[in-house]
Amino acid sequence: MKVAPAIEVVTEEKKTDIQKKEEHITSYIKALVAVEEEMEPYKEHRRDLKKNYIDNGWLSRDEISLAVKAYRLMKDDIDMEQLMDFYDRVSKTIS
Repeated sequence: MKVAPAIEVVTEEKKTDIQKKEEHITSYIKALVAVEEEMEPYKEHRRDLKKNYIDNGWLSRDEISLAVKAYRLMKDDIDMEQLMDFYDRVSKTIS
């Protein structure tokens, strides 16, 4: 009969762990929302910058897209030779 209280204690501990996990999830979501709200003016500025270049005829949407892709590849220090090898492999399997 002493086993029953031990099971209840374990259940209580697990419930506490679940409550802690839920608190962490709630805290994370609140922090994420705050960060995303802080980022919004920068995102708006980026959209305005893109629109300005397109409206002035300096770059097309495709040129901007390719420039951004090239920048990200350089920033991430991607091995272009390896990337092209994988690109060739993938294109052969899809064709």
